[in-house]
Amino acid sequence: MSLSQTIAITTSEFEQEERQLKMTQSLRINKVRLWSSLMEHAKIGARPDGGINREALTAEDGKGRDLFASWCRDLGMVIAIDTLGNMFATYAGTDNDLKPVAMGSHLDTQPCGGKFDGILGVLSGLEVVRTLHDAGVRTKRPLTVVNWTSEEGSRFVPSMAASGVYSNIFTMDEARTWKDREGIGFIEALREIGYEGSEPVGQREFEAFLEVHIEQGPVLESKGALVGVVTGAQAMSYNTVTITGRESHAGTTPMDMRLDPVAAFTRITAACYEKANATQDARFTVGLIETIPESHSTIPHQVSFTLDLRHPKADVLADLIATYEIVADKERALGFDIERNEFGASPELTFDENCINAIREAVEACGYSSMDLVSGAGHDAVYITHVCPTAMIFTPCKDGISHNPAESITPEEAEASANVLLLAATELANA
Repeated sequence: MSLSQTIAITTSEFEQEERQLKMTQSLRINKVRLWSSLMEHAKIGARPDGGINREALTAEDGKGRDLFASWCRDLGMVIAIDTLGNMFATYAGTDNDLKPVAMGSHLDTQPCGGKFDGILGVLSGLEVVRTLHDAGVRTKRPLTVVNWTSEEGSRFVPSMAASGVYSNIFTMDEARTWKDREGIGFIEALREIGYEGSEPVGQREFEAFLEVHIEQGPVLESKGALVGVVTGAQAMSYNTVTITGRESHAGTTPMDMRLDPVAAFTRITAACYEKANATQDARFTVGLIETIPESHSTIPHQVSFTLDLRHPKADVLADLIATYEIVADKERALGFDIERNEFGASPELTFDENCINAIREAVEACGYSSMDLVSGAGHDAVYITHVCPTAMIFTPCKDGISHNPAESITPEEAEASANVLLLAATELANA
């Protein structure tokens, strides 16, 4: 082959790539199809109050995975599953030797969850692939849509479980010890629904990861912004606290002669709430509370509870934790045994500048109103950013309500975030 022929072929390939790129930039997702898919999937685990109960590794989670997988196979996507059930559905690019650009979130819900938390990110990624497939367009890099296992942490603690192992936050040895309240193991439940794969966790690498998610807060709606460009996430600390006192009779033990762990609990949490209320942008939440024994006529000898502390700045978060420790020490001096176990943590972090810029350019190309945000919630992307360039796109949700059957977005809001994902992901995949 002559030099001129080689140049002609190379030029032709370049022109073809240019045409593909221009076509991709003009594409937009199918709003009706995305919304229809969201509503169809919402039938799995549907509650009478309009919410969803599709907790991780339940039969409903398995059915939700099956439906997602069938939609992916309809597009010729290749599905791989790792040993923690993370699902990777890949749409081939023109150069499959390159690392793919990934999109996704999670399919599991809270026991009283809504229709959009997590799944919006998974099905937005799927809609990106459907749009490209309809147009006959292939990006240079492959595109992978991911369903991360057990993000919510409602059945199995910790939250962002499998993405955490993928990102080396947790280990497989730790994963093998996770159990739900009935004593069912994580791996056991995974096998029960048929989603324990063979691929080693963390083996698969990505060029970048983008996650669409509802904001789960009121800021975008209150500011009238259609899209949130998420620049990072705040520092977080997840804890279980156990206070042990002395069990005794509720009717015969005088108040000044009790070693009541519930009383210590109220003093500790009151001091922490006071500190959090006085600290701008602080978040302090007491979740699950359990007493032993559970009897109305017995002063319990032990109370356990979860303690969730967050702040955009790590040093301020450390100060919140210090407040807890100070008041806990006062209770120890009264005779209580108190233990705090941090079962999950994330430092303040900034998402990848290149991914953020791709999202900003996509917002501008679509003509949407937007604003920068720092994520107040934990998401799979918060862990993935430790091993791969990552960023997030937020969608407003009505009144900021989430983890609630009343969780609500509009078809237009879903369309906007998916269009931004389409342009940002294809930009990164063609770079």
